[in-house]
Amino acid sequence: MNLRELESFNAFMTYGSVTKAAQAMNISQPMVSRLLNNFEKSVGFELFNRKRNQLTATSEAQQFHATVLRSLNAFREVETQARAIANDQLGAIRIAAQPIYVDTYLIDVVAKFKKAHPNVSISITDTGLEGMLDMISTRQCDLGIGITLDLQDPNVLVTPLAQSRAVCLMPVDHRLAGFETIDIDLLRGENFVELSIGSPLRTKIDYIFQIAGWPRKIAVEGRTIRTVSRLVERNVGIAVSDPFAGLLVDHSKVVARTLTPTIEWDVALFTATRELSAVEKSFLAFLRAELPRLRETGCVV
Repeated sequence: MNLRELESFNAFMTYGSVTKAAQAMNISQPMVSRLLNNFEKSVGFELFNRKRNQLTATSEAQQFHATVLRSLNAFREVETQARAIANDQLGAIRIAAQPIYVDTYLIDVVAKFKKAHPNVSISITDTGLEGMLDMISTRQCDLGIGITLDLQDPNVLVTPLAQSRAVCLMPVDHRLAGFETIDIDLLRGENFVELSIGSPLRTKIDYIFQIAGWPRKIAVEGRTIRTVSRLVERNVGIAVSDPFAGLLVDHSKVVARTLTPTIEWDVALFTATRELSAVEKSFLAFLRAELPRLRETGCVV
């Protein structure tokens, strides 16, 4: 049996005659008759009573029609899903990202992507860089969003999206708040709020201050930039931070100033060493489409 035979049987059972079945299928009556005869032979039992060139369904046909209808519906679902996948409207994306990008960049992109692709399911995990790389290497996630400070991992493909430069966060009434650009030597004697040791950004900041030749006075360490930003709002200290923190802070309490020397890194997409699926490529396009807005806010350059 084939699909066309299934469709002819369903049309006959639905409309009650060969003539109406032919009209519904937009084919000739002889073609419908041939399809029905072939289908009856293939199933191995009588589907029709024949009297004076007229067909009526047997009780076995009535029973069998429910099974045929389920099969046709299943096939139509296959067709629908195939079209949806081809048009990037169906699938699943598992994303791991560093917390600062989950809290800012990623949530805006996901919201816009879901409006255009409502049937694509998305899961988001916020994790540090090491955790994200491990999730990609072990296929626990499909895409990662993070920074590329001194990253070398042969199992991970890195696609740069934009470049960021560290800023100095400080209370609005800080003695240096009137400066547009701040040399790190002006920060001697300040209390610092820092990311925890082991963070890639913290490691880079430590290196810059080692070159400067003087130790910082660290008041508090926090795991996330959100925590660091909140502590700066409360006058606990200043912070050398990812510029995306500017999307989290209360600007009536905190200002962000450019630093010299600059501390730079790429914001990037991390994937396993494989070709992206169609729906993942579509998500990447949404990530890139968000970059102009982030440039306007100073998060990337």
